[in-house]
Amino acid sequence: MVDAGWPGVDPEWSREIGVPSSSAADQPGTVRRWHLLDNGAQLSRRGLAPAGTLLCVHGNPTWSYLWRTLLAAGTDPARPWRVVAVDQLDMGFSERTGTFRRLADRINDLGDLTAALGLAGPVVTVGHDWGGVISLGWALAHPQQLAGVVLTNTAVHQPAGSPIPPALRLALHPAVHRWGTTTSDAFLRVTHSLAHPPLPAAVRGAFMAPYRGAGRRAGVGNFVADIPADPSHPSFPALNRVAEGLSGLTVPALMLWGPRDPIFSDRYLKDLIGRLPHAKVHRFEGAGHLVAEDRDIAAPVFEWLAGHGRDSETTGTRVDSQPQPAAATPRPGTGVPPLWAPLTELAAGAAGGETAVAEMDADGGVARSLSWRELEQDITALTAGLRAAGVSRHSRVSLMVPPGVDLTVVLYACLRLGAVVVVADAGLGTRGLSRAVKGATPDFLIGIDKALAAAAVLGWPGRRISVRDLPAARRRLLGVETSLAALTRSGAGAGQEPPSQAPDSDRAPAADAPAAVLFTSGSTGPAKGVLYTHRQLAAMRDTVAATLGIRPGARLVAGFAPFALLGPALGAVSVTPAMDVTAPRTLTAPALAAAAAAIDATVVFASPAALRNVLATKGGLDRAGHDALGRVELLLSAGAPVPEPLLAEVQRLLPRASLHTPYGMTEALPVTDISLEQIRAAGADAAAGTMAGAGNGVCVGLPVHGARVAVVPLAADGTAPGNDPVTDAGVTGEILVSAPHVKDAYDRLWLTQRESVRTPGWHRTGDVGHFDAGGRLWVEGRLAHVVTAPGTVVTPVGAEQAIECLADVVLAAVVGVGPAGTQAVVAVVETVPPARRAGPAAPQLAGRVRDAARRAGISVSAVLTVPAQPTDIRHNAKIDRTRLSRWASTVVAGGRPGTP
Repeated sequence: MVDAGWPGVDPEWSREIGVPSSSAADQPGTVRRWHLLDNGAQLSRRGLAPAGTLLCVHGNPTWSYLWRTLLAAGTDPARPWRVVAVDQLDMGFSERTGTFRRLADRINDLGDLTAALGLAGPVVTVGHDWGGVISLGWALAHPQQLAGVVLTNTAVHQPAGSPIPPALRLALHPAVHRWGTTTSDAFLRVTHSLAHPPLPAAVRGAFMAPYRGAGRRAGVGNFVADIPADPSHPSFPALNRVAEGLSGLTVPALMLWGPRDPIFSDRYLKDLIGRLPHAKVHRFEGAGHLVAEDRDIAAPVFEWLAGHGRDSETTGTRVDSQPQPAAATPRPGTGVPPLWAPLTELAAGAAGGETAVAEMDADGGVARSLSWRELEQDITALTAGLRAAGVSRHSRVSLMVPPGVDLTVVLYACLRLGAVVVVADAGLGTRGLSRAVKGATPDFLIGIDKALAAAAVLGWPGRRISVRDLPAARRRLLGVETSLAALTRSGAGAGQEPPSQAPDSDRAPAADAPAAVLFTSGSTGPAKGVLYTHRQLAAMRDTVAATLGIRPGARLVAGFAPFALLGPALGAVSVTPAMDVTAPRTLTAPALAAAAAAIDATVVFASPAALRNVLATKGGLDRAGHDALGRVELLLSAGAPVPEPLLAEVQRLLPRASLHTPYGMTEALPVTDISLEQIRAAGADAAAGTMAGAGNGVCVGLPVHGARVAVVPLAADGTAPGNDPVTDAGVTGEILVSAPHVKDAYDRLWLTQRESVRTPGWHRTGDVGHFDAGGRLWVEGRLAHVVTAPGTVVTPVGAEQAIECLADVVLAAVVGVGPAGTQAVVAVVETVPPARRAGPAAPQLAGRVRDAARRAGISVSAVLTVPAQPTDIRHNAKIDRTRLSRWASTVVAGGRPGTP
């Protein structure tokens, strides 16, 4: 037994075993000494029968210490698993053999060890780094014992023409290799520095312990030298056998990934997903190469182990089943009209020559437009062109094109092909957008010049296609292969049949095939990719049409990007106003009126931030502008709560319009709907106290067509731990929704998806609210923003609304400061005129804010002011309360205010 004074390791786990070697690297009869961390004896001593064995294989330059949290979790009496974490030969505290052991030798070595241990199964392999390849090699060689595989930041294939990661290229360089990996401990220190957050000193010391002295680091250097950088490398055939063998591996699989990895980036994850498409995948945003150190992987691993054989949370199929062929899945044409059906029908009918989609220029004129027939022709031609360029079913295509004619054409062309469109708008900011694109790993990236330049600089994945034709030098600089314009020309010249007349294999994709990955706003944490199927997108269209009465022939101004894409699906003429769609507050009244006049608009979609600026710029309207807005029949504002006074002002500008504020989210749009008249009725009920549950929050109305809504009650600690949905009046809880248009899954976020559907049949929204006696839903905030004050739970929105009624307050946020359960309630306000600097509010303002909050039943401990609230870029309205809470904690503690 090796001295096991390492943090997190029970000394009882440490053991050594002699193993007869069958490796070609050894002489016959050689016995090698292995060191393991093994909790099997401990389980036996406690009388616990393990459900199976986790066989954990480390990479370079770590050792079995990497898996200590799994060893500890495996001793839980409720879910006992034997965990055998090996130190590979020449690594950790195992024998230094003096031989160069290649990949095939190491796979063989592991087989020798498991034979000596008598592991009969069920065995689940767990691998990291090059230990992932070795564990998979063992898995393929022992199918009778294998029950599953777990992979963390590894790779089994190096794409042709793609260089190996720079860090490994440097380590392999002849001038660096021996010194960097063996003579010095540089390779170890660099690897340890990849942890996020940094490793504690004691943990770093434990990782260094087996490798003190150059004589103990030969295996580190040999491991690096054995990386198959190209097909000529001696270990390439062994690596290729593992890679090719995965296609026949049907056991359950789990991939836990750290995206901040300079070695095994998301492109390697994409390759693994392609080889193991049934795997559960979770990317831990912010985690890196040492994902087992950066995040708790024990909980998800054991949760996954407990779920073997249960129905998948994302697709409804069993995790151990083979995927069904596409022909077995209903197509949109069999009961589910595809998203583009109204577009196709209008193009073929009497309205074919009428305007379908238009976009405005800065001078108030129509910059471009297409009729329904032209739109259909362009989509058909581009579909053929994209197919010829290599875009196929299930290809991921990132669209970085502003709303308008080009985006409409390419979006519907991709959907018809069966490609999966990835939509992450520039409103996420450079970092957020880059994180989203890299995480989605698109096969193709279609964008305007600015997006293509960002892709070139930031290393976004995907073959690049420009919107417009570019000069040859510019194409080379940006790495662009072709353009939408060129593909449309080539597709039109090919004489492709429209989808309705094409062979069955070229017709609409299956209804339950993936169609789109849409990213959330990132206002409550890193933006999440939300996966929709064709069926769910069609259901979204039908829900919007049925709830709001939008029918073919409607004419809409799309000032809110998500709805710019729905226009053709609704059969509605759509126009994009002159504005920066990534910054909604750039929409002006003259720009809105010009767009409305261009198509004689009957419907307007706009975010609350856009409406505020429209009102602020209404003085620029002429008589024709007022007349155009006066003909609008329906206005929809979504993305954030809309105060009744704001709607009242909008009503005066659009006197004929019925004003609606649907409540929804990227995962389910919409969920409920309410009109201005209904908002006023709800407010009257709240003021009069005549209806139970009326008040405290924003009334968002009744569920939309086909949707059910309920809540899971809040507990005293501010969480919603139950799974029993209720609709009782006055019960505050997490809001749940069930509807045909709710998302299919969170993309590559298995844990997030699992949590969101833990109540069977429902999507848990993360929002908090309650119903009144009339069945109307009132939203009180986000579950993550609930304040747990002494003896009470405070939801923020009710108090914020009361504070925003003050004449000099623009936006208010209520946040908690201090430990959970004893938090102080702090109000942070943005005023008119804006404060010069952030910090404590003036006494008079603070008093008025406290009084307003008190009328809402909330006692505020401190009032702070900021020149501007930190809001999300996409909506310019959702306040980052988590960020404000951290800032307020510093200010309340007497620290320097700075800027939140």
